[in-house]
Amino acid sequence: MSEQHPSTTGTIKLYATAPHPCSYLAGRQATTLFVDPFYPLDTGIYSYLSRLGFRRSGAHVYRPECAGCRACIPARIPVRHFRPDRGQRRVWNRNRDLSVRCLRGVHPARHYPLYERYICSRHRDGDMYPPDREQYESFLGCEWSDTWSYEFSLEGRLVAVAVVDRLDDALSAIYTFFEPGMDARSLGTYAILWQAQEAARLELTWLYLGYWIEDCRKMSYKGRFRPLEILRDGHWIPR
Repeated sequence: MSEQHPSTTGTIKLYATAPHPCSYLAGRQATTLFVDPFYPLDTGIYSYLSRLGFRRSGAHVYRPECAGCRACIPARIPVRHFRPDRGQRRVWNRNRDLSVRCLRGVHPARHYPLYERYICSRHRDGDMYPPDREQYESFLGCEWSDTWSYEFSLEGRLVAVAVVDRLDDALSAIYTFFEPGMDARSLGTYAILWQAQEAARLELTWLYLGYWIEDCRKMSYKGRFRPLEILRDGHWIPR
């Protein structure tokens, strides 16, 4: 398979994995399309692929392509039109005492201990457990992407990190992790609200949230951000 990028004369080759157990829906088999790892990616091509529903994991860009299943639906917030609902406004106000710092790239020395606590507390049943520093760096780091880490701190204590890629016309939320035991703050929701505001401040158009999976508890929360656009049959439409 291949994709034709409009600014190039060549094609982008895509490679499919063999079917493997789905990480999100029990009893399902998944197949993943990966962009040729030797293709010279940059922010422009990555932005184009994001509009086609691709995501980044480490240096690899991928998209689910599962036979007989379309449960993983690319989703993005049109940030200029986004308006938080009543519950999201409460989350925003609850976290007004947090300070935010923006750092270029990923910073394992600063952030890995929090990531380790988060995975061990929230995702012991997932394929990211047990965490290790090498896995952290290979998952979030990438030489060719314009990646930023947003630190959220409370009175000097790091409580959350959102790793984000800057695209030509959007931010792409790669991964957020936060301090276990602070559930009352809804730090994951707050990080998305903050990223949507940041994308609007940067005069970008969208915040990509990855894949919305309605029947997966860990992924269904994305449907609460409105308006939300989803990718269906090659077209972005309102949900």
